[in-house]
Amino acid sequence: MPKPKVAIVKGKKNPDAREIESVVRKAVALAGGINDIVSPGGTVIIKPNLVAAVPAKTGATTDYRVCRAVARMVKELGGKPVIMESSCIGVDTEKTFRVCAYDKLRGEGYEVIDAKTSKMVTVPVPQGRVLTEVLLPEMVMKAQAIISVPVMKTHDQCLATLSLKNMKGLLTDAWKKKFHTTYGVFQAVADLCTVVKPTFTVVDGLVGQEGLGPVYGIPVGMGLIIAGKDPVAVDSITSMVMGMKPEEVETTKFAVEMGLGVMEPDLIDVVGVPIASVRRRFKLGCEAVSESVPFPEGFELIFNEKACTGCRNGVLSVVRDLNAEGKMHLLQDLRVIAGQIDTKPAGNKKTLLVGVCTAPFRDYGVYVKGCCPNNVDIADAIASVSGPEK
Repeated sequence: MPKPKVAIVKGKKNPDAREIESVVRKAVALAGGINDIVSPGGTVIIKPNLVAAVPAKTGATTDYRVCRAVARMVKELGGKPVIMESSCIGVDTEKTFRVCAYDKLRGEGYEVIDAKTSKMVTVPVPQGRVLTEVLLPEMVMKAQAIISVPVMKTHDQCLATLSLKNMKGLLTDAWKKKFHTTYGVFQAVADLCTVVKPTFTVVDGLVGQEGLGPVYGIPVGMGLIIAGKDPVAVDSITSMVMGMKPEEVETTKFAVEMGLGVMEPDLIDVVGVPIASVRRRFKLGCEAVSESVPFPEGFELIFNEKACTGCRNGVLSVVRDLNAEGKMHLLQDLRVIAGQIDTKPAGNKKTLLVGVCTAPFRDYGVYVKGCCPNNVDIADAIASVSGPEK
């Protein structure tokens, strides 16, 4: 069986639209092209990452020019490109389309759809470990192919958010929340990809983001497009470019367990430029917070060695937000525990227990359910255990 190809193409610094299209086309061609997944009249869903209403120069959202290049290639083959996205919980996707310039694509005749307003259907997940069914846009389920166009960025609830996790953006807000509070986001994403696995992936690495992604991190100019037909392989190689080990990225690890693709670098054919020539270690969310936020007196943060990245980075992201809002006093004399613990918390200190791993000791503090919990739930719990604001 041939190795899956993953293409890495390096473009010019500050490229214009024509140069971006050239780099995208080259990467797609090197990765084997899309001729075999697009046929005349077939609908092809192009799924960017438009988590919030912030422009692509921040590294948080997919550059509309990358999606336009992909849409043009689909159209040239006779397919019907449909760009679809649902911004994060509570965010108006139409506002995101405007801020991220996707309205320009509408003006050029391309269909750009808010998945939150699309007709939904219940889809069985026969291979799921935690999902038995899920609600998805009917148009997606009827489409010939799905092309995932994520951004190269870190995330505050996992090391990186790439092609596989990008599929979570097809869900309604209610289902996105369920992925965290009910099912466990990493396994749920893997289950989801058994029914909506990306047919092709084009990673927008023109401007990536490190630190407190998916929105508040620091932009990183990489000038890269990474493409391939195996989304697991693409995510694996992209994470290596970002200075991570593929198996450290939870969504990649769970996807491999589900048989969704190849993770081992030796089993992947990297074409274009070599990883070593473009590798840059991205700062992680936990590092960004601990380096920049002064902890108040008496604040105790306990992460068991088995604490997952989701709970760890979720807590740290909330701490960072509290600092920005001038509410660090809420953490004074507070103990926050995440990860598996074997004995009950000692003493009478105010205690917050975060995530399902701490559930056996929920009676010894304020418990935040979920795997991983939503950041807003962690923040609300901190406010409740700390009492009224000063």
